[in-house]
Amino acid sequence: MAQDTSVRLRAAAAEDAEEITRVFLASRAAALPYLPTVHSDEDTLGWITHVLLPGTRTWVAEGETGGLLGFASLDGDELDQLYLRPDSLRRGIGTLLLERTKEASRGELSLRTFQRNSAARAFYERHGFVAVAYDDGSRNEEKEPDVLYRWTAAGRAAGGGRSGGVR
Repeated sequence: MAQDTSVRLRAAAAEDAEEITRVFLASRAAALPYLPTVHSDEDTLGWITHVLLPGTRTWVAEGETGGLLGFASLDGDELDQLYLRPDSLRRGIGTLLLERTKEASRGELSLRTFQRNSAARAFYERHGFVAVAYDDGSRNEEKEPDVLYRWTAAGRAAGGGRSGGVR
């Protein structure tokens, strides 16, 4: 998979909230059609505007024309979110965003993804993440079983730390 050299990463700004919300909703609809809808689009925008953007370090990937292709959010040592527009898959954009979060980390990251999300699981495993725990879904709003992954710069699973909600 070649990386798209026309993509630019930058820190997200408050005015990106609507476009980040569109990417988030489109990505989940395309990749995770089995998930129940637990929040309205308006509530999702509110969460991104008032919780995600001010509470995490978030980067966006922009194409040549300036449109958002994806985003990633880092909350401490947790990769909290990583989503791409459905038409931006397999261009290296997810790898660029993931590498940015790794560079910004203290050498270790954790994340959670749904067990049924085989594409995300394969992506993270290709990038050195190791599954360390499985959950029955009781810890997330969707009640969907998930898996906790860890990555360290040394390439081994790390113990401890918090976990988050990458889907």
